[in-house]
Parts: sequence; structure tokens; C-alpha cells
Amino acid sequence: MKHWQYTLLGYSGFVIASAICTTLAILTYSKISDKNVFLIALILVLVTVFSATILAFLDHFRRKIMIDKPVNEILKATDKITKGDFSIKLTPTHSYECLDEFDIIKENLNNMASELSKSEILKTDFIANVSHEIKTPINVIQSYAKLLEDKNLKEEEKKKYLHALNASCYKLNNLITNILKLNKLENNKLLPEYTKFNLSEVLTNQILQFETILEEKNINLICNIEENLYINSEESYMEIIFNNLMSNAIKFSNTDGTIEVDLKKENDLYVVSVKDNGIGMDEETGKRIFDKFYQGDTSHSSEGNGLGLSLVKKIIDVMGGSIQVESEKGVGTTFIIKVKEVI
Repeated sequence: MKHWQYTLLGYSGFVIASAICTTLAILTYSKISDKNVFLIALILVLVTVFSATILAFLDHFRRKIMIDKPVNEILKATDKITKGDFSIKLTPTHSYECLDEFDIIKENLNNMASELSKSEILKTDFIANVSHEIKTPINVIQSYAKLLEDKNLKEEEKKKYLHALNASCYKLNNLITNILKLNKLENNKLLPEYTKFNLSEVLTNQILQFETILEEKNINLICNIEENLYINSEESYMEIIFNNLMSNAIKFSNTDGTIEVDLKKENDLYVVSVKDNGIGMDEETGKRIFDKFYQGDTSHSSEGNGLGLSLVKKIIDVMGGSIQVESEKGVGTTFIIKVKEVI
């Protein structure tokens, strides 16, 4: 039975009940042989009161079942939610085909509790991860700072400790910067400033920043960059994307490895691909690669904080583009980015 049919049945029941009460009154009147006005009035009043009392009881039970019960369930559920308990699971009274307003409220509360539960888990994990990532470089800084207090420290050791201090400070600064950028993006506070710029030049400049580390790992770099590709977009966004993809490719490339960077225009899309023949990743890692703080290969955890690709994904979503990952364990990984020009 559908919702409108339940409503029609309720109104029909009320009309029928009223008709029964009226009929009872008329029948009672017709059965009275002595047409005493006072007696007739008294009997009619008693019949009416009796009928109204029966109807009131019936309506009371109806309200208990159809209104008070779902309202109390909803109130208890909302009370739990306000106290931080998102484990509620309200069951609709009617079948899916004939849900009433209370059933819809229950379904909405179930969905809301589910989303709040996910948000709470993400927030807890985020805080735990941030605390861990910040604590690690701070511990390193404290340790080496204490070692540097030694007046008899050799110059060579001093340089080594200072290098470690700088590396930890860089990692800490990079972590905080990425967290702030992610927070601004997710809260729509990092608004893009669209300008026309040379995308080929931006990508080339980002690659040049890794020249030293590429030489240190003896990585062979192959670039197929289409020249003078101009795009109307947010330049700083593209810099973040290129920087993180290059950093990621170098981090997971073996010494004497190869990285191939391509940039071309296909119709109205600007396509960038960064390919390495490094350690690659399995299917499970590929599914979680854009999660905050997730690092599939923990042996490289000291080289990053697991926020770079999450930041890249968020930026591409904001720009209305797409990112594709192709990877095989022990073979390598390819990231393919596609973005449109802002008109």
C-alpha cells in the first residue's frame, strides 16, 4: 500500500467513525418510547461522550504507534549523534514503496550518521598522522641540536649534523606547507588566479630544480615536451602538480634508472605524463595512493610525508581535470594528467 493510500484510509476511517457515532445517536433516539426532551438529551450526550471516548482511545493508540514511537526513536538517535555516537541504525516503519515522512527522516539520519562517522575517523587518523609526521623531524632536530652542543665536536661531524638538521627542517616545513595548502583547497580558501602562461616553460623549470638529485642517482631523463604550449590556468597549481610528480618519480626510481616526461596537447586537453621504471606498486597501493599520509613503500617514508599526491589529486579535482595511474610491481609507474584550459 502506498503513502497516499494510507492517508486516504485514515481520512475514510475518521468519516466512517463519525457516521457510526451519528447513527448510534439516531438509533438510540428512535428506540426511546417516552419522548421526554431531557431524557433524550441526556441519552444523546452519553452516547456522544461514549463514542468520542472510544474514538479518543483509538486515536491515542494510533498516535502511539504511528507518531510517538518514530518521534521517540528519532529523538534518541539525534541525542546520540549530539554526544558523538554515530553508530545509530534506524529502521523505517513501512516498506520502501510507501515510506512516510518519519521513514524519510530516519533514512536521512542514518546517512548523516554514516558520513559523520567517516569524517570522525578521517579526522582522528589525520590528527594521528600529523602528530607522528611532525614528531619525527622534531625528535631528529632535538637529537642533533644536543650533539652540536659538544665543544669538542670535529668539523666533519658538525657538518654532518647540520646537514641532518637542515633536512629535518626542510621536511617539517614541507609538511606544514602541504597541510595548509590542502586545508585551504578543501575549504575553498585557496582561490585560483587564472592567467595565460607558457605551460612548457613551467614544466621545464620544475624539472631543472631536480637536476642535482637526478645526477646524484644517475637517472636518465627523457623529455618529450611540446614547445610553447600556452594555457589559461592557475600557474601555481601546475607547479605543485609537476613538482610532486617529479619528486615522486625520483624517490621511487632506482639508481641508474630512467624517467620519461611528456607534454602534449590533444584537442582541448593538455596531457602530461611522468613515467619511471622504478619499484612500481601493487593494486592495493594503487587504490590508496591519493589518501592523505598513505605511503605504500615505507622504506622511502623518510623522503616524504604522504601528502604530495593527495594535494595533486585535490588540485586536479578543483581544476576539473583527471589523473590516471598505471603501475606494476618491479616494473615502474606512470602518472597521466589531463587538464583543460579555463575559458
